[in-house]
Amino acid sequence: MTSPAAVIVLAAGAGTRMRSTTPKVLHRIGGRTLVGHVLATARGLAPDHLVTVVRHERDAVVAHIAEVDPGVVIADQDDVPGTGRAVQCALDALDAATDRPVEGAVVVLAGDVPLLDTGTLVALLEAHEADGNAVTALSTEVDEPSGYGRIVRDADGGVAAIVEEKDATAEQRAIREINASIYVFDAAALREGLGSVGRDNAQGEVYLTDVLALARESGKRVAAIIAEDSILVEGVNDRSQLALLGAELNRRTVHQWMLDGVTVIDPATTWVDVDVELAPDVTLLPGTQLHGATVVAGGAVIGPDTTLTDVEVGEGATVTRTHGTLAVIGPNATVGPFSFLRPGTVLGERGKIGAYVETKNAEIGAGSKVPHLSYIGDATIGEHTNIGAATVTLNYDGSQKHRTTIGSHVKIGGDTMLVAPVQVGDGAYTGAGAVLRRDVPPGALAVTSGTQRNIDGWVTSRFPDSPAAQAAAAAEPPTEQHGVDE
Repeated sequence: MTSPAAVIVLAAGAGTRMRSTTPKVLHRIGGRTLVGHVLATARGLAPDHLVTVVRHERDAVVAHIAEVDPGVVIADQDDVPGTGRAVQCALDALDAATDRPVEGAVVVLAGDVPLLDTGTLVALLEAHEADGNAVTALSTEVDEPSGYGRIVRDADGGVAAIVEEKDATAEQRAIREINASIYVFDAAALREGLGSVGRDNAQGEVYLTDVLALARESGKRVAAIIAEDSILVEGVNDRSQLALLGAELNRRTVHQWMLDGVTVIDPATTWVDVDVELAPDVTLLPGTQLHGATVVAGGAVIGPDTTLTDVEVGEGATVTRTHGTLAVIGPNATVGPFSFLRPGTVLGERGKIGAYVETKNAEIGAGSKVPHLSYIGDATIGEHTNIGAATVTLNYDGSQKHRTTIGSHVKIGGDTMLVAPVQVGDGAYTGAGAVLRRDVPPGALAVTSGTQRNIDGWVTSRFPDSPAAQAAAAAEPPTEQHGVDE
């Protein structure tokens, strides 16, 4: 198969049935927008040119396309409605970009068909080239064809026409083979047909499907290839279809990872975006969600009930009941349960972030531990340091963030408050309850609390009738009695 001269993606529609302020093609499944999925599939064909037609919420769609594929040519559809007009606008934009008319095969895709894969398009292109067709459409058969254009075939099995439902007869509406709105055109036949297409139809639009009828009338070959897996060509028109295709995409993604050597305990509750990378022998426990560009190395165990977005997990690490974003977890490290890793967290090899710990913009060295009930933000911690329970790096002075630096082999006592900017040297200790506002030299013990003083009888004198006073009185040892001999 030779690469197509161009791929045109139609993304101009309003998508009113989504009932959303977000353009339909920018809704997401599997970590990508609908149009992002289609553009990735199109790039798999290695076309000479890739163009997307836009109109509704044009600026938002164009900005997104520039992020995911800066090489896409943008074509603006004018006020003339219809898919045929959209393709004509795309050809005009391509001609302007290349300074000459595009020649060869032109693939046309809908921007809301996210499960379509490159392999299906390769088969369509190969059939188009092998048979010397002017137009080759992709179709599929469904039990309920309502709402779709029908493929009308002649007695020899060739494509006589594609009829939109609003223009179809009762007999044509009974046809179960539907148009998937995915085509390969010979560029010359496409230009010729678009030059002759009118708007004499129920919707007053320029139908791209009319080009097929015109090509057939002029004696050119027109064919349709049936996709056996109909969900691959299903588009998204409402939130229900978005959820349906999202679940199916995830099912296929998780299934493929299992075939590649990943253990998934409960596929029904495991969600993995399409850009996630998993090594063999990773284990995903129930309730795991892996999003974005998350990468998990071999032997790591993720979950249960863990959500990671753009997180790197090292070999043999364990992450339990954790929410993490833009973080790095080193080899054989442990995280969780109930940990919150915010952006900029880097945990070293065999390090630990334990229960009810929040970290942000924090580098925690190899073998160091933040076991429980702490906040470590804007901090650097060396190697083999232990952070006691309820420790807080106080990084914000009301207007600016400051950094805390803790060395290696340090022991931070429980309930220590580190008022940044502050440094604790290698091998230093802090006493429980310390509030550190000055640097601690290496090997020093930092304490800030005074000598303990007990005021006897304070509760009984202040609250004599309280349950606490009664409990205290009951706990006091009996007073020794000294009698007089009679």
